[in-house]
This record gives sequence, C-alpha cells and structure tokens, in this order.
Amino acid sequence: MQTAFVVLGAYLLGSVSFAILVSRLAGLPDPRTYGSKNPGATNVLRTGKWVIAALTLAGDAGKGFVAVWVALMFVPAAAAYAGVAVHLGHLYPVFHRFQGGKGVATAAGVLFGFDPWLGLGTLVTWIVMAVFFRYSSLASLASAVFAPVYYLLGDHLQWYAERPVAVALFAMALLLAWRHRANIQRLLEGKESRLGAKKPT
Repeated sequence: MQTAFVVLGAYLLGSVSFAILVSRLAGLPDPRTYGSKNPGATNVLRTGKWVIAALTLAGDAGKGFVAVWVALMFVPAAAAYAGVAVHLGHLYPVFHRFQGGKGVATAAGVLFGFDPWLGLGTLVTWIVMAVFFRYSSLASLASAVFAPVYYLLGDHLQWYAERPVAVALFAMALLLAWRHRANIQRLLEGKESRLGAKKPT
C-alpha cells in the first residue's frame, strides 16, 4: 500500500508541468503553442526569457529529485518505481491531457536523487556531447544510454547497485529515446538543428 501511494504521488508530481505553470504565471504564451510545441525549458527559452526557462528547468529537475528523495526517506524499496513514475508523469501528465515534455530535466533530477555522483557524471556526459557535436538531442540520448552504464560501473565503488534501480534507469532511457524519435529521424537525415544555430527565416 505504501509503495502504491509513493508511485501515485510521484506520478502526480511529475504531471505538474513547470513550463506551462511558470509561463502562465509570467504572462507568457503556452509553450505548447509555439516553437517545437514541447512543454520544456528549451522551448520556453525561445521566448528569450532566460529566467523563466531556468525556473522551468529547475522545477522539472526538482520534481524528479524530490520524488526519489521522498521515497528513499520513507519507502526505500519504492525509490526505483518512484523514479519511473515521476518520469512518466512528465511525459504523459494527467493534468494536461497526457501531452508532456521529453523528460530530460526530470530524468536528470531522478539521477541526482539516486546519487549526486551519478547525476553529475551523466550531466558531464551531456555537456561533453553538446560541446563536441552541438546537438542537444544527441547529448540527451547519449546521457540516457550512459546513465545505467555508470550506475552498474559504480557498483561497490560509490554505491551498491540494485536491480530495480538499474531496470528503472534502462526503462527511462527507452522512454526518453521514444520521446526523441522525431529528433533521431532528423539526426539520421542530417536535418537536426545544432545548438546556437539560427534557423532560416
């Protein structure tokens, strides 16, 4: 019963879209109506409002961290399920007709919730990939793939790897890849936009 409450609470927390909430409070358009139509920090940044985009990023990552942290504090056995649930909530939010974001920031928050070093290692991977290849989507996909690998490699070094957590990380990587399927197609076709590149008007 406790596990069910934790999972449900994590999903409902994940369903809170900070891109929509913060934009509404700031008097900005709904992020689902412009740009990529993705309710996430990157799309909010298209408004030129760095602070609002930063708040969106912090909120989406924060809910991932909080969901796992609360589970670890009160029902440790449910932490892995909470991580997947909050991620699913962001991808398919019940409060927004199941049309959510791509889950990168929330997944990062989940990783930091499991262990700060796991989150940091994955974040560094994103930065390195983004700097060298200048594709945000490619950096996100690579980070998602490496996260469970880092977790398994860190077993008995930084933490004791648990099967439910490893499975949860693999599941989130698959979900993130699914949500980036259009980006993957554009990468294969050479049409994906690079970081810092201006789109033709």
